[in-house]
Amino acid sequence: MTVIQFLGGCREVGRSAILVDSIMLDYGLKPSEPPEFPLNGTAPKSVIISHGHLDHVGVAPNLVDYDPKIYMTPPTLDLSDVILKDSMKVMRNPPYTPRQFRQFESNVVEVDYEEPLYVDGWEITLFNAGHIPGSASIHMSKDVNILYTGDIKLEETRLLEPAYTDFPETDILIVESTYFGVEHPNRKELERAFVESILETLDNKGHVIIPAFAVGRTQEVLMILEDYGITPYVDGMGRDVCSIIERYPDYIKSVKALRRAIKNAIPVERGRREDLLREPCVIVTTAGMLNGGPALFYISRLYNDEKSKILLTGYQVEGTNGYMALNNGIIDLGNRIVKLRMKVEQYDFSAHADDRQLKELVKKVVDRGAEVVFTVHGEDCEGFANWIREELGVEAHAPKNGDIYVI
Repeated sequence: MTVIQFLGGCREVGRSAILVDSIMLDYGLKPSEPPEFPLNGTAPKSVIISHGHLDHVGVAPNLVDYDPKIYMTPPTLDLSDVILKDSMKVMRNPPYTPRQFRQFESNVVEVDYEEPLYVDGWEITLFNAGHIPGSASIHMSKDVNILYTGDIKLEETRLLEPAYTDFPETDILIVESTYFGVEHPNRKELERAFVESILETLDNKGHVIIPAFAVGRTQEVLMILEDYGITPYVDGMGRDVCSIIERYPDYIKSVKALRRAIKNAIPVERGRREDLLREPCVIVTTAGMLNGGPALFYISRLYNDEKSKILLTGYQVEGTNGYMALNNGIIDLGNRIVKLRMKVEQYDFSAHADDRQLKELVKKVVDRGAEVVFTVHGEDCEGFANWIREELGVEAHAPKNGDIYVI
């Protein structure tokens, strides 16, 4: 008998947390205001982190009072370290203490892709998920075989190879649903439109602010700009992350291409930010959803400038500043809410599988024997579960946070 408890990330994007028997798969936060955390009341013996984004690791240090072993790939450890430290600085009331953070670090066991480990009676294997460097899909085998995709990308990007999908035998699939119902645009056409918008803005003597997730997206954007001959400034935590990622050449597609992009970008010193606004330029900066970070400094100076633009490069969770800017044309600068005269555009450089790829992935796993599918991490998990039941003829559920299933 296996018990699966869904504690976060159900019918929403953020705070992913799934307990399989005594093993916690991810333990993140939802980047809303205020942040939301997984449901309480669990005492896992072990924790496996799929990747180093806050919505998957953001409150994992909160679990260390149970003294679990915490498993992740080497890049995920370093990336988690930097984003958790930053989170402690930025959050008004961090959900864990410095002592818990230090304990979290000491409890980590590093695991490479396709290197089996044995945890609480389960054989666990991590596979490349193609989402960010070090991201993993998690396969668990005991009396039943479970595959948790985590966040997964099935096509190559400038930074990463596509996800591994030749998974071992699987009975139960837990699949992300972020872009169910949405087709990503052609990547090359998207890049061209992105670059054309940048060049048009510079020609009009405007500034281009590109908010980007520090992990994965900043590096991808820098590589695009370098390839098109544009030299940007880079500000915020993304700079530190660049230096981490280049230390793991086995986890990215081309460390040489990444290093060229890093060398092409001009780092911004904190006291020099105001200087950048004297001449038209491109600034790649955190935070990707505009909830804090240097991006808000630049926007606070430029929000009234019709010549300037904000080019969003990723998913915007409802309730975040990025969501409000895109859908309502307003932004909360911390001390006031202002109407944006800057243009706001979104370019879907997603690190997730889209509708077609998600369906292909589920079909492939079902064809190999999966009998039950759980859809999580999305705004329309119910729609995805319905499609799976109707089109593939297998049992499918879109659990709610707090639901428990006994297999």
